[in-house]
Amino acid sequence: MTTTTPASTDVERLRAAADFVREQETPDLLARVLPGLDGPELRAMTERCRFSHAALLVFPPDERALRAELSAAGLSPDGEARPSVVVRERLAARHGLGAGELDVRILRPAVHGPGGEGRAVEVFALTAPAGAAGAATTIAAEERAADREAHLAFDVERPDPLVLRGLRAGFLRHGAAPDGGGYNPHEDGTVFYFAAPDETKTPYRRVELYARGDHRDVLAEHLDERRAAHPAETLLRLLTGAWTTQALAACAELRLPEAMSPSTARGAEELAPVVGARPENLATLLRYLAMVGVVAEEPGARGTFRLTEAGLLLREDAEGSVRALALMYGGPFYESFARLTHTVRTGEPGFEDRYGENHFDHFARDPELAARFDRSMTASAPMFDPLPRHPVVTAAAAAPGGRTVVDIAGGTGELLGRLLTAHPALRGVLLERAHVVEAARARLGTVAERCAFLTGDFADVPADGDVYVLSRVLHDWDDERCRAILRHCAAAMPPEADLLIVERLLPVDPSPSLATAWDLHMMCNTGGRERTAVAYARLLADAGLALVGHSPLPLEAHVLHARRR
Repeated sequence: MTTTTPASTDVERLRAAADFVREQETPDLLARVLPGLDGPELRAMTERCRFSHAALLVFPPDERALRAELSAAGLSPDGEARPSVVVRERLAARHGLGAGELDVRILRPAVHGPGGEGRAVEVFALTAPAGAAGAATTIAAEERAADREAHLAFDVERPDPLVLRGLRAGFLRHGAAPDGGGYNPHEDGTVFYFAAPDETKTPYRRVELYARGDHRDVLAEHLDERRAAHPAETLLRLLTGAWTTQALAACAELRLPEAMSPSTARGAEELAPVVGARPENLATLLRYLAMVGVVAEEPGARGTFRLTEAGLLLREDAEGSVRALALMYGGPFYESFARLTHTVRTGEPGFEDRYGENHFDHFARDPELAARFDRSMTASAPMFDPLPRHPVVTAAAAAPGGRTVVDIAGGTGELLGRLLTAHPALRGVLLERAHVVEAARARLGTVAERCAFLTGDFADVPADGDVYVLSRVLHDWDDERCRAILRHCAAAMPPEADLLIVERLLPVDPSPSLATAWDLHMMCNTGGRERTAVAYARLLADAGLALVGHSPLPLEAHVLHARRR
């Protein structure tokens, strides 16, 4: 007669997890985890995250036995067993213990996916000595039966707050529910757990999104949803949102990120003379910035802080810097939002009520502010990443003799530069205001040789282009002005030309969306609005154009494709 021991059960579970990890393709697995996820949304989510591991909790009597179990399951017994902060805290809370009473370790023996992808089996190990009474033994018996810590995980590619919030919204929209998470300073990674939908088609009932870096600001939102806080607490947290905006703007204005390091922790006394601040007040700001995840307090060295991955983006010289955006949101846009009630009552943009003129005229008269606004627009540049591969662009690049892309109100040329860099056969035309054209010419560098720069307004859209681009332009304007802009485009476009429009689309249901937030922003600051795809189709039809289709981009944007009817 064969007796099944806890150790042999753990070996079987480890082996089953390894087989599962080896067999899965990310798109298929996402569709099984979130039934109903398909089409463009599935493609967009697949671009943002990849299947990385399956996890389980085992209870070896000691570390030597753990290594033996891994070997028996065909997994490497090597590798450092590092502390697992998140699971340790979950177990402690579940079983009424202090986190310090439990020593939970984590190993990640490597396995490979069907295409040779590097993956892992994530093994959490809580030592439960054989035959000994105690908390670990009691926990082992209950957790083996419930298997609460077993989950599958997806790594987030190039995580930032907007991407993480978009992924969270997608999971929630398809029936997943927040189920905790945490930040592990030992490996500088943030974990978001979800309970899988009831209809999920995998043996795992929990799903993890793993984001490298410190993302405790987004994590706080995730945990708040799970806690289902008292309504008054929820409102208090919402009401302090303005404080966060100003804290980030102050951080950027003081150039605190430039004075800090991701690797070396520093205190307020050391940083204050560098940034020109009072140490005690700077310490208060640093504590708040730590709460929202821009800096992190050093474990074991209270009062000292290092810069997080999110905080790095507030440096002016960082790739994908959002410093200019922080200063805009904490400056002129912050002041205009104080007039939001006026906007809702009258329809007049709060910006005009505050500054006495519209957004564009005000910036044009202040070169420093205009340059900051142009720099702030590049913070959303990741949404452009897929556009060089858009079929309209690749077809134009492959056409004999080369084709011309006309970027209308294209700012300093962030998008046009990407298209010309990716496709040397393309030529470009940038239509912008005079002060922006000069900045664009410098910004585009060597590809400027293949680009013509035109100074003008929407009435000056040049004829004879092959691909016309309107990127984040139409949402600045009301419907009447949008129709006029689109009519200028239609009049200039040859019969076979294409028009690509980059905007965020309002959802047709109550789903959380960045477009909903930007709709409020545009109303208050420019008098414009975000729209649904159907609304854009109507505007295009009024201008003699037809919507061919649309597809998703990063940061919850879309590219709409239109042609002359």
